[in-house]
Amino acid sequence: MTIEICGDSTEAYKLAKQFGAKRIELCSGLSVGGLTPSYGLIAQCFKIGGVEIHVMIRNSEGNFVYTNSDIEAMKTDITQSKNAGASGVVFGCLTSLNEIDTEQNKQLFKHAKSLGLEVTFHRAFDFCKDPNIALKQLVEIGFDRLLTSGQQAKAIEGKLTIKNLVNQSQGRIEIMAGSGVNESNVKELSALGIDALHFTSHTSKENLNLGMGRELIPDELKVGNIMAVLNQ
Repeated sequence: MTIEICGDSTEAYKLAKQFGAKRIELCSGLSVGGLTPSYGLIAQCFKIGGVEIHVMIRNSEGNFVYTNSDIEAMKTDITQSKNAGASGVVFGCLTSLNEIDTEQNKQLFKHAKSLGLEVTFHRAFDFCKDPNIALKQLVEIGFDRLLTSGQQAKAIEGKLTIKNLVNQSQGRIEIMAGSGVNESNVKELSALGIDALHFTSHTSKENLNLGMGRELIPDELKVGNIMAVLNQ
């Protein structure tokens, strides 16, 4: 079972390394589902080494519908991520009807693969109207993996859909479950036949005085408890 930890700091990267995660999904803006992190953060994590860096490529919050200008900006972010030491990138483009935008995804996929990067389609998938059609399209494009909560707020609530996606994929694309993964449900999720688990490395608290959003604090106990259950 491959473990991917999601984080937004060098501290999160060190935590992923400490517990033997294969990958970190490196982001900013985790309170809004993740945005593209800075070049500097990617480079600093790469200096530490030991864990693959997969970079979120998402330049704005709110949805997954992009203009042509957005796509060009995302291509630049993909290039910069590679230059800073990334092993992969994470993105997902939808139409205004919540269907896979095949043309935009193909553009970004082709660019990432030209740089030798792995490519993950993120939880934009969970907004798609028909998950079976969407998965088929991602397989046809060639994505390496899909991150999904089974189209529910938490992966454990979407476990039946996740199981169906595993069966449909037939090994043609990795299925990675994420959202709400914790020590109480990680065994049940891992038994679905998924290829990987994805969970955040932190707890959060809101800074009410300054109104600057949530402060994310790497949580060694949370990660350690999950890993202990998996290693039983």
